[in-house]
Amino acid sequence: MTDRCDIIAKFWNELDDSPFVMLGIPAQGAHSVPMTAQFDDDYPNQLFFFTTKDNRLAENLGQGGVEAMAQFASKGHDFFACLRGRLIPIKDHDVRDKFWSKAVDAWFEGGKTDPHLEVLKFDLIDAEMWLADMDVAGLFKMIFGGEIDKDDAREKHIETAM
Repeated sequence: MTDRCDIIAKFWNELDDSPFVMLGIPAQGAHSVPMTAQFDDDYPNQLFFFTTKDNRLAENLGQGGVEAMAQFASKGHDFFACLRGRLIPIKDHDVRDKFWSKAVDAWFEGGKTDPHLEVLKFDLIDAEMWLADMDVAGLFKMIFGGEIDKDDAREKHIETAM
């Protein structure tokens, strides 16, 4: 697998199978925290996270947000990704409603209108992705590194969803 679009599609498929990432803000100098990523073809190259306003990820973001990093390991521990993006607080009720679920509801006593609820958008800038290649004595082989062309990623993500 060497085609960039195939690799990007594999990432989205793996994330769909296990949507858990470690999310952090390097400028904070704090450890990353586990978060559940929400995503959909309607919002290419974006991840969304439900959290509380007092979570350190949501503090002091401002309107323009901050640079953040997300690390991902697939369920089978054979695909890994490190994503760099911009973490931005949003008030988009359409996004909130689209991704709201019973699992999310369980975390917020006041439901969708909980005053502590914060929705964060992660705009993907670039990523590095690795595939575990056990044929090479169990070493990890980097299969892609560098900036993702958002147009290429969007086209492939849409194609794989059809």
